[in-house]
Amino acid sequence: MRRFRRVAIGIASIGVFAGLTPPGAPAQDVALVNAKTVHVTLENGRVRVMEATLQPGDKEQMHSHPPYVIYAITGGRVRNHNADGTTAEATYKPGDTIYRDPLTHWSENIGTTTIRLVLVELKGQ
Repeated sequence: MRRFRRVAIGIASIGVFAGLTPPGAPAQDVALVNAKTVHVTLENGRVRVMEATLQPGDKEQMHSHPPYVIYAITGGRVRNHNADGTTAEATYKPGDTIYRDPLTHWSENIGTTTIRLVLVELKGQ
């Protein structure tokens, strides 16, 4: 439990300074810039597992992922906005499992249902 507290305090400290990044800097950690919708459930030297919940109309902040896997707990419609300005829409169904290469983007729930996803970021790639 003590280790968890140290990690949580470290993450919170980083979050305080997250807004000070100059324009044009690399996108930020998804769990820090989207703390209201993304929660880390496990982190070790190999993976970071997070649960993301997007209510209808929710919009994330720009962030980056290393290679990662998405597992849809509940589905819905999402629009992804990529760093290069392109967009892509997708519909997730419960049980969908998707692998993604490293990515910088932000997403929005464009449907009428709450989307719940498990994200598994791979480390050391």
